[in-house]
Amino acid sequence: MNLFADLLASTRGTTAAGSAVVTETGPRIQKSRRGVEIKSARELATMARASRIVATVLREIEQLVAPGMTTGDLDAHAERRIRDLGATPSFKGYHGFPASICASINNEVVHGIPSSKRVIKAGDLLKVDTGAYFDGYHGDSCITICVGDETPEHARDLARVAQESLMKGLARIKAGNTLLDIAGAVQDHVEAHGFAVVEDYTGHGVGRNLHEEPSVFNYRTADLPNMKLRPGMTLAVEPILNAGSKACRTLRDRWTVVTVDGSLSAQWEHTIAVTSDGCEILTDRSF
Repeated sequence: MNLFADLLASTRGTTAAGSAVVTETGPRIQKSRRGVEIKSARELATMARASRIVATVLREIEQLVAPGMTTGDLDAHAERRIRDLGATPSFKGYHGFPASICASINNEVVHGIPSSKRVIKAGDLLKVDTGAYFDGYHGDSCITICVGDETPEHARDLARVAQESLMKGLARIKAGNTLLDIAGAVQDHVEAHGFAVVEDYTGHGVGRNLHEEPSVFNYRTADLPNMKLRPGMTLAVEPILNAGSKACRTLRDRWTVVTVDGSLSAQWEHTIAVTSDGCEILTDRSF
């Protein structure tokens, strides 16, 4: 999940046609009174439980989704399961967001609002992003799903490279490395395959708040402090790729972000904890 608060701040006014709100270009840095928090062993254990709930729900959705279902069906399943597992949906009500998941299809980049009227079709590229709040801490993750065997090869390539870029970034995480190490690894892999990194949204710290410092960029920029990683930092790393231009715009619902040129978009995200020699993927779905 990206920076909801920053998205709201950037979506004032509409186009002349009144059909969309254009986002500002460039990164928007999340501010926090607390700064970067280093989590204790107890806090990390709680975050692991919150993140396990997120991973469980996303794995179920990946297995459940099928042509003919609606994004509203997926949202209802996610909310029920998050609550069944003893947590609260992180997204629902957050800055007014009306659902427990973001469900973004094809050229929708982020923050798609689930609906009982939005039918999922064979061949769709579906991004599902969700979070869970458990015992005072959040977990946050996103997956991209190729719906059915009809998904075009170029869409599958985009989804694959997006997931690979996430893992390339995670491979650079360990105490002593920097945020720029993550950003550079993601950017290099994405651009080597001819895709564009979306620059308007970033990853972020996560913990007691859904969005904490630092911002975790997916491309090299002078706006990103070359902060060293320390054990106990918890981050949501989330590359977002477009098949065409990186440019995005926000629709009149003030949430759904789409590509300006109509090209496909893909996203993957994990909540991780920095360790002395690497990172622990708290939202790992391979259990």
